[in-house]
Amino acid sequence: MSLYERALARLQAAECVYPCTCTRSDVERAASAPHLEHEGPVYPGSCANRRAVDAASLHGRPFAWRFRVGEGVCEFDDGFVGPQHIDLRQTGGDFVVWKSADTPAYQLAVVVDDADQGVTEVVRGDDLLPSTPRQLLLYAALGKTPPRFVHVPLVVGEDGRRLAKRHGDTRLATLRAAGIRPEALVGLLAWSCGWIEKIEPVAPGELVSRFRLDCVPKGPFVLRPEMLRFLG
Repeated sequence: MSLYERALARLQAAECVYPCTCTRSDVERAASAPHLEHEGPVYPGSCANRRAVDAASLHGRPFAWRFRVGEGVCEFDDGFVGPQHIDLRQTGGDFVVWKSADTPAYQLAVVVDDADQGVTEVVRGDDLLPSTPRQLLLYAALGKTPPRFVHVPLVVGEDGRRLAKRHGDTRLATLRAAGIRPEALVGLLAWSCGWIEKIEPVAPGELVSRFRLDCVPKGPFVLRPEMLRFLG
């Protein structure tokens, strides 16, 4: 917590954040357009006129700390999907970095953690691509060097939506309990990335020399039930 608290204090001193008393329902009611699944509705800026010192005058009202995204477009070069140009005003606007429960929000925590651990490469699902500009803003505000971001397609069900309970239980614990060996699942995933020619068991160590991002298909990998039955 001390790392997060120091980061918040630095943002407060630089007036990068302000106290926001808006609830989630307040923001949703003010939204005038559909919003991204993960990023939520666009924040209307109801509390953006406040300064950090105004937190002392809220007299016990619960509030969160929001980061000012400012104007303009965030540009960065993703290691898989290439150049990106994202207007944060259209993908959520000012975002929460510290929750009213007095705990850090995801965006701040992940930046502080990765910077503290010296992370230089982040590979994750492309559903988190809209989060990257927010994290880049935090890296800059905190004077930290950002990692290289690589966003790859998700594994999805036959309906094109990311895996969930509606597609059956695909948790690792369930597959393990069903007798599926780790090498069999690794082989399926390696095949989906274009690193082996057919679905067959393979140990992770055997794939190190074959790892190439440019072999990974641009579209999502559709996991069909028969694939898992084949592994068993």
